[in-house]
Amino acid sequence: MKKFIKYGTVVIVVAAVLLAAFYFLFPETVFKLAIDAQRSSADLVRKEVQVDDHRIVYLEGGTGETILLLHGFGGYKDQWNAFAKYLKGYHLVIPDVAGFGESSQVPTENYSVESQVGRIDRFVEVLKLDKFHMAGNSLGGAYAATYGAKHPGKVLTLALLDTSGAPSQNKSEFLVQLEKGNNLLLAGNTEDVDKLMALVYVNIPAIPPAFKKILVAEWIAHRSFNNKIWNDSHPLQFSLAPVLPRIQAPVLILWGDQDKVTDVGGVAFLEKNLKNYRTVIMKDTGHAPMIEKPEETAKAYRSFLNE
Repeated sequence: MKKFIKYGTVVIVVAAVLLAAFYFLFPETVFKLAIDAQRSSADLVRKEVQVDDHRIVYLEGGTGETILLLHGFGGYKDQWNAFAKYLKGYHLVIPDVAGFGESSQVPTENYSVESQVGRIDRFVEVLKLDKFHMAGNSLGGAYAATYGAKHPGKVLTLALLDTSGAPSQNKSEFLVQLEKGNNLLLAGNTEDVDKLMALVYVNIPAIPPAFKKILVAEWIAHRSFNNKIWNDSHPLQFSLAPVLPRIQAPVLILWGDQDKVTDVGGVAFLEKNLKNYRTVIMKDTGHAPMIEKPEETAKAYRSFLNE
């Protein structure tokens, strides 16, 4: 028995050493395996489709009513994975919105909110989606709200998570920095990404150093095109005021009370302009609730859908 235990201990130690060595020697491979494991846990599969001039890469999985999930500025589809794991019983479609993530970047195209909403509708048409629920975070919330106003017959419900386009009487830390000429969403190095993480989260997710290097490299690689999308979107001038009264679907307003990007005061603006809404304010939460507190966020969302 003692020999068996000793042998088992040796095997475990050797396996741990080999895994550690593999992590340091092939971090990109391990990172991809970690992402694949997240997708598998949520029953999601990577797919791609051509939508006019753009190749749209997306995740899809599950059965039931369809939920279309839209990430925010500089984001990508896999930011929904942990949240999606708690949405079993629904058919999920999660794209890299055109210009972001693995989807095409076409320098000659315009990426204003209106243009992006048009591309999202073409994506919906290509996938032959009929009626569906729609949820968006940050700029994705602005896309979702605008889409809901333009296509009321297609949208069953809307969920706006810390959406942009909802001004507050209080300036967020992001806006204060932006007025000083520092756009923290356009990170250009590791220090910038650290500042961005501190801006977005109350409790910054633990990321292994090798994985962080990969994420920083990807952010820097997308910086130039993110800057184009920023300029095309005119986010400081953009307001949801014209579209909110035209939304017919029930709306979940969900916001982190410690959001430093879009101040929680934006909730009052949404409530004033929407007809049918439910509000959930999450305590000790930042700008991306579905990442920071995926289970709690999904619980609030499922409760809204069940109503």
